Amino acid sequence: MATSALRLLAPRPGLPTASALRCGAAAVGGSSSVPFRRRPPSSNSAAAFLARRSLSTSADADADAIKRRNIGISAHIDSGKTTLTERILYYTGRISSIHDVRGKDGVGAKMDSMDLEREKGITIQSAATFCRWKDSRINIIDTPGHVDFTIEVERALRVLDGGILVLCGVSGVQSQSLTVDRQMKRYDVPRLAFVNKLDRQGSNPWKVIGDLRDQLKLNAAAVQVPVGLEDKHVGVVDLIALKAYTFEGEKGESVAEMEIPADLTDLVEEKRTELIEKLADVDDEIAELFLMEEEPTEEQTKEAIRRQTVACKFVPVFMGSAFKNKGVQKLLDGVIDYLPEPIEKKNIALDRSKDEAPVEVTGRAEDPLLALAFKLEETPFGQLTYMRVYQGTLKKGNPIVNVNDGKKIKLARIVRMHSDEMEEIDEAHAGDVVAMFGIDCRSMDTFSDGNMDLAMSSMFVPEPVMSLAVKPAESKMQNNFAKALTKFTKEDPTLRVKVDSETKETVLSGMGELHLEVYVERMKREYGVECVAGQPNVNYKETIAASRTPFNWLHKKQTGGSGQYAKVVGYIEPMSEEEVKEHGKPNEFKNKCIGTNIPPEYYPSCEKGTGDAFREGPLVGCEVEGVRVVLEDGASHAVDSSDMAFRICMAYAIRDTMKKAGPSILEPIMSVEIEIPAEFQGSVTASLSRRMGMIQSSDMNDDGSGLRIEVQVPLANMFGYSTELRSLTQGKGEFTMEYYQHAPVPRNVQEELMDKYRAEREAEAA
Repeated sequence: MATSALRLLAPRPGLPTASALRCGAAAVGGSSSVPFRRRPPSSNSAAAFLARRSLSTSADADADAIKRRNIGISAHIDSGKTTLTERILYYTGRISSIHDVRGKDGVGAKMDSMDLEREKGITIQSAATFCRWKDSRINIIDTPGHVDFTIEVERALRVLDGGILVLCGVSGVQSQSLTVDRQMKRYDVPRLAFVNKLDRQGSNPWKVIGDLRDQLKLNAAAVQVPVGLEDKHVGVVDLIALKAYTFEGEKGESVAEMEIPADLTDLVEEKRTELIEKLADVDDEIAELFLMEEEPTEEQTKEAIRRQTVACKFVPVFMGSAFKNKGVQKLLDGVIDYLPEPIEKKNIALDRSKDEAPVEVTGRAEDPLLALAFKLEETPFGQLTYMRVYQGTLKKGNPIVNVNDGKKIKLARIVRMHSDEMEEIDEAHAGDVVAMFGIDCRSMDTFSDGNMDLAMSSMFVPEPVMSLAVKPAESKMQNNFAKALTKFTKEDPTLRVKVDSETKETVLSGMGELHLEVYVERMKREYGVECVAGQPNVNYKETIAASRTPFNWLHKKQTGGSGQYAKVVGYIEPMSEEEVKEHGKPNEFKNKCIGTNIPPEYYPSCEKGTGDAFREGPLVGCEVEGVRVVLEDGASHAVDSSDMAFRICMAYAIRDTMKKAGPSILEPIMSVEIEIPAEFQGSVTASLSRRMGMIQSSDMNDDGSGLRIEVQVPLANMFGYSTELRSLTQGKGEFTMEYYQHAPVPRNVQEELMDKYRAEREAEAA
């Protein structure tokens, strides 16, 4: 959240603004240069646009009569998510003027409220807003595209009922598109696809749809055909209604219905047939009509698309250019027509009273309350908790119970968010996304009205891949430094903080250089803490290679009086990737003891000792993963054995045995996607080879002017690459990277890391 104070909005009056009236007048009175025969203006005309602007800010109607859509807008970085959201807010009347992400006016997009976001031209935090389109209320969350802030996408998709996957009409499916697709599939989120930037040179929506099918394995088909591409892009043809639409007026607010241009007739027929075929693959009703060679009606086609989109078996693809104000209103129609209402999306809660048995959430407003806190923010007014209401009703002044810790809380304020602005409301119903003050909780806590013991499942949190040692420049800033870290780690589960037990340094761990850089900068801006940061450290891990290595360890210590005595016998062995995924944890402890040579009360201590050993490996002191420990036997002493003795014994046994089990160091490998002009291919490929990169694919775009290279590179070799790429490509190259896997380092690198670790230990000892 930006440092500027959040603004509390009074209900806006129903009259349209003067600027809106001017836009509308221009749209109605202006002439069109599009050479198509006109029909009467559609319901999306300027007059209807102005009426909606008034309607969207009026008081809410009866809760049960309102249709709701909860959607997230997600994509690769620079695909136009925030620009699309800006147009949606304008056409639905939530804002009175359009400001672009890197606009010349310097204002920046509405959803990029943080100063850092406007300076860098990227989205860092997900931002929530709401609007009205026709007879529906739409809650929207605009998410970041940069992989460093992927947790914002993760938490948004966890609580939303539908999504819009935005794709660049030139670049198509990119690296972060793949990540977003995995996240949508993880939470079974129905989605529409929007092929954006069709005004750009080299745009090709049919290549993008091919990428959706080939790379993302989606059953996708166009529901629109663009009228013109590049600088000739003026509108779209609806393949279901078989009508053409152009977007006129100063800001595209007037939608004019036209006859389908003659030069597009064949393409429209071909793409409509393709749409019906793709639907017939998954929908029985359409398949039956297709086999009987009957043409489905407009109503049948829409119903089939909705059924299969909600079932996550079909992805309708829309076209347009958000920056040039084309296609956005028709995309909004698609959100209402094809994405589910909250009650249609299947959500599962866990019954804590019945060993977390799954229970389907009803989604009805009259049922007991069930809500999930999915995002926290610190504001000048205290902690702001974003909440998704799954069933029941939240009412101001009513008490609610945190299911996770049993605390009872009285709701003091409920607000509906519009980026960094708030609008107070008295109640929120099932399906709403709202925010509340005065609640002390953690992210992913479940709330009820006390009548149930159900908890919503949490979300997937990726492991950090990079660390940075930080400290305040002046000791007097220590208190603010601690406050900032407490706040940031509470907000962002991917940001981890630990204090090195030997060097006493504070180490920040996160998802990449930009992620850590943003938090260091936020400490300076929001808390006045100037930080001194060390060199970034890569999060190496350790594992073993030997198939099975036994251990037999005796821990015996006598210092007068009661001493320490413990003996453990067993073996360690490596785990395969499949076993690690199945187990759900990086390591496994198995107890195969028979009898009472080790008393049962000491088994938990043995497991804790195993965890102690895995926190620091024998080679370079990094975390251990992919190891199974099997405890088979041991011995104890009636007087000297204790929990501490067995914990210490087990830790020593594992550390010693790992040295004999072929230990190796694992380093994070990043999947890197680079886009460059074709003439720089040689120099960029050579630089990747120097950084030990393994090229996976290299694709030239249609006109041969650009190249996209996919390569896997060790993270340790990627520091400073952005500067090198700019110098190699005269500032024209771009790259993105995301974590792929941990893999063993080469033998010479392992020896260098071990020598460096030994030298550091010796220096500390001296």
